[in-house]
Amino acid sequence: MSEQTQQTKPGVVIVGAGMAGVQTAVALREQGFAGPVTLLGAEPHQPYDRPPLSKAVLLGKAEEAAFDVAFDVDFEELRIDLRLGTEVTGVRPDAHELDTPAGPVPYEVLVLATGAEPLTLPGTGGVPGVHLLRTLDDAARLRPVLATAPDLVVVGAGWIGAEFATAARGAGCAVTVVEAADRVLVGALPAEVAAPMARWYAEAGATLITGAAVAGIEEGRVRLADGRELAAGAVVVGIGARPATGWLDGTGIERGPDGSITADAYLRTSLPGVYAVGDCSSFPSARYGARLLVHHWDNALQGPRAVAANIVAGEPVQAYDPVPYFWSEQFGRFVQYAGHHGGADTLLWRGDPDAATWSVCWLREGALVALLTVGRPRDLAQGRRLIESAVPVDPARVADPDVPLKSATA
Repeated sequence: MSEQTQQTKPGVVIVGAGMAGVQTAVALREQGFAGPVTLLGAEPHQPYDRPPLSKAVLLGKAEEAAFDVAFDVDFEELRIDLRLGTEVTGVRPDAHELDTPAGPVPYEVLVLATGAEPLTLPGTGGVPGVHLLRTLDDAARLRPVLATAPDLVVVGAGWIGAEFATAARGAGCAVTVVEAADRVLVGALPAEVAAPMARWYAEAGATLITGAAVAGIEEGRVRLADGRELAAGAVVVGIGARPATGWLDGTGIERGPDGSITADAYLRTSLPGVYAVGDCSSFPSARYGARLLVHHWDNALQGPRAVAANIVAGEPVQAYDPVPYFWSEQFGRFVQYAGHHGGADTLLWRGDPDAATWSVCWLREGALVALLTVGRPRDLAQGRRLIESAVPVDPARVADPDVPLKSATA
């Protein structure tokens, strides 16, 4: 596609100004795309990074400067038309247009990067003292609440719930975490791996209640299904997220049962000229033989490079099949995870899970496919390379915490 042709057409329009959307715009310029690039963001704020909202802002690692989490991107210099406060309400593929309150926005190529939206508890909308943490405005409302050190109830004992609880304990709040499942991190990790992590709550002075569904929330209290009531000066709901794709109803863009856009290996959707990247979409992984929906920062950083390469080439040239990665700071521990343990046939411990540092490795047919590390960043770095290479490993050496993982090949 010539530069002249690119500049006479609507160019690329990206819906969503989070990490995935911003990185797609930047990657297009880095890879030589000279045509128009328009980035539409629903929030009025300059595009910003979300992980610091729970990992730094609420953890109190900085004062008001912590809210300065905007991406270091000069949109004007990159000739990216950034339109903030622009909510896209629909797509009309036949017309190659997006519907917005300000009028239609034409596109030549469309990239969907709308991310995910937090799940809410039914009946809690408008109840005073109930909070989510997804946006900068959410963080701005929550931080002064934590500063008053109320009795805090966190609903959900997943990754984000643990980070909420960590921040609240750091602020001096009495914290109770309520989980409807019978254990923490259900759906994320096997029970034997999650078990030692459940003990961290008590060590940090937080009360953990599992197997307890929330029946209702009223100002100042949380009612559990078993009849118990918990005092709650504030409630933070962290029960997961779903792809923000409801606005695509009726567009013909294929989505899965979980609401995620079903992108192909090149991150193309079911409609020609429309891509999807980040938390809003799933992709088929040849590495793992499964379709993956990855709600983590690294996916929103890496995927846009593949999208940009395919747009610039005008044809599918770069498949997307990463080793998923994420990290979490909780209860004084640095937790990292790489890979995908679904389908693994062997689980190996590296170290004592009651100790300060340890790792867990998952193997499939003799190769490392995933690992979780607690305070062992070297394991993570070396293990990630082993996963990428798919070389056979020696289980005995993998299970020996004194043997570097890079030396555990068979």
